[in-house]
Amino acid sequence: MRLLLALLLPWLQFFTIGRPIAGIICLLLQITVIGWIPAAIWSVYALSQYKTDQKIKKAMHG
Repeated sequence: MRLLLALLLPWLQFFTIGRPIAGIICLLLQITVIGWIPAAIWSVYALSQYKTDQKIKKAMHG
């Protein structure tokens, strides 16, 4: 679900992973039509980093 959100509304996905400042910056980038593709790529990358961080935390804390 978050991956679909990252592709369609990249800025909103940042808010779901607790990065509101990045979400605002991404929204400003997404406002331009040319900036939509980099915003989506950035959002998918941030989501993958978030998932990796969650797996590491889970492994560290049992």
